[in-house]
Amino acid sequence: MNPQSISQPDPEAKGELGPAMKGADVLVNALEREGVDVVFAYPGGASMELHQSLTKSDKIRTILPRQEQGGGFMAHGYARATGKAGVCMATSGPGATNLVTCIADAYMDSIPLVAITGQVYQQFIGKSAFQETDFFGMTLPIVKHSYLVLTAEDLPRVVKEAFYLAESGRPGPVVIDIPKDVQLKVFEPFFPAEVDDIDGYKLDTPKATDAELIEVLNLITKAKKPVLYTGGGIISAEAHEELKEFAELTGLPVTHTLMGLGVFDPDHPQSCYWYGMHGTVAGNWAVCESDLLLCAGARFDDRITGKVDKYAQEAYVIHFDVDKSEHNKNVHAHFPIRTDIKYALRRMCELIKEKGFDKPELSGWLETIDGWKKEYPFKYKKGEHVTGQEAIEALYEESKGEAIITTGVGQHQMWAAQYYKYKEPRTFVSSLGLGTMGFGYPAAVGAKVARPDKEVIDIDGDGSFLMNVQELATAKIEKINAKCLLLNNQHLGMVMQWEDRFYESVRGHTILCDPENLGGPDNLEAIYPDYVKMCEGFGVKARRVTKREELRDGIREMLETDEPFLLEIIVPYSEHVMPMIPQGKSAKEMLIE
Repeated sequence: MNPQSISQPDPEAKGELGPAMKGADVLVNALEREGVDVVFAYPGGASMELHQSLTKSDKIRTILPRQEQGGGFMAHGYARATGKAGVCMATSGPGATNLVTCIADAYMDSIPLVAITGQVYQQFIGKSAFQETDFFGMTLPIVKHSYLVLTAEDLPRVVKEAFYLAESGRPGPVVIDIPKDVQLKVFEPFFPAEVDDIDGYKLDTPKATDAELIEVLNLITKAKKPVLYTGGGIISAEAHEELKEFAELTGLPVTHTLMGLGVFDPDHPQSCYWYGMHGTVAGNWAVCESDLLLCAGARFDDRITGKVDKYAQEAYVIHFDVDKSEHNKNVHAHFPIRTDIKYALRRMCELIKEKGFDKPELSGWLETIDGWKKEYPFKYKKGEHVTGQEAIEALYEESKGEAIITTGVGQHQMWAAQYYKYKEPRTFVSSLGLGTMGFGYPAAVGAKVARPDKEVIDIDGDGSFLMNVQELATAKIEKINAKCLLLNNQHLGMVMQWEDRFYESVRGHTILCDPENLGGPDNLEAIYPDYVKMCEGFGVKARRVTKREELRDGIREMLETDEPFLLEIIVPYSEHVMPMIPQGKSAKEMLIE
């Protein structure tokens, strides 16, 4: 094939002109230049050329998921465990649409993700061709940016920009949709060394002024009941060390969102741990009664605020965020500051040392918070059968708290946040903004690929796990040692809890086994499906635990097995996640027992 005509790069542009090659090879070459070492990709007609090119790469490992959504969530696990953009790939039409949930999930949780899709030949776009969808159009509301590459020579620039956009500022997902004729075109690519101006996007990192930060420190000095509320932005900015120093210099109590788990040691005396709908009483009540609320890298989600007009009613709100669109979106900020949070925290620490700001007198406030911590810890009752809380607590102890934990979505997710303590960032990997069932196990696979040195365990529920159970095959064939602690209660537990609390226990299609013959700890024969046999079909080791005396031995077997392993624990469906702020209520109205 002869090279087609090309547009010449700007002679002043920094970069490298490569030899003539197909567009598909250009894409792979560009990915290699971005340091991509793994792509989670499922092939199809419109992406076969891309896969052929990937087979020639000695730098990129291509992992075949068993469904595109599984591959997308593997890319999530990789991104959330490293901070680098995860890369997933699919063909056009149904392959691409299977990635939509993954892209929306990344958008909600501000996760760097590059989703590459094949597209039909340009001549067929808009003509309802086989496996054609307007993927560019349908993903516009859920991406940070998207590209439909219509000129092959743009590919190197597009890839460079995509990774910059995904990872900079407030991270997020970027889509690159590539028609098949662009993949086939032969040309001499120009690989830019850096990103030029992008319309509508500032390449510089926003930084708070000293005047703004000094005003913040003055407000802290005068406060009687201040609280430092942190979120996933601390993790994205790699700012946990600056957070710790700032908290200790000021003496502020610290609480955070689920996205912020791991940013601050839960055993630190200033920690209120995480707050929100199922968070600590101490964290919720401290924020509720605060007179100064410093929000750093969080966005006042409804699961955090409860009823907004009753949220922190007496507090003067300072909101640090790199994304100014979050200011005043959910909660009015008296003092909004657009800034990189790592810079702001570091600079405030410097200013405290330089100018000698007085540490506020907070002994009475901290004593009140300590009283709430002692009176209302996370707790559960031990009954005849092993509960999900007990199983996770045992896992924490047996793993010494050193594992990366991924989760599905539901009761098990909240118990994983309550009873497994996270002392380091990027050790809790969960779908939080979108709340996607089926997230847990493929995310564990991706996290294990990213961090082979760490134990990676998916804490899951039977309803959530079954949604992407096919990824056991990926783990087995690719020799990825991702584990699963499966809490099997035969119900959609969190929906069932709401039925018990607010719908007089009427079961609105939340039973996953035979409704006339409920499976459970007292009726093992009725448990459906049989996950141990299912795992046997996949060639994955598994064990079922039904008695308390088997629990620790089962966990140790799982931890000691150097290959994928599923530990199924049969738990009662009667357990509820507590405490709980009912929807439409305030933190002061939370249910504790």
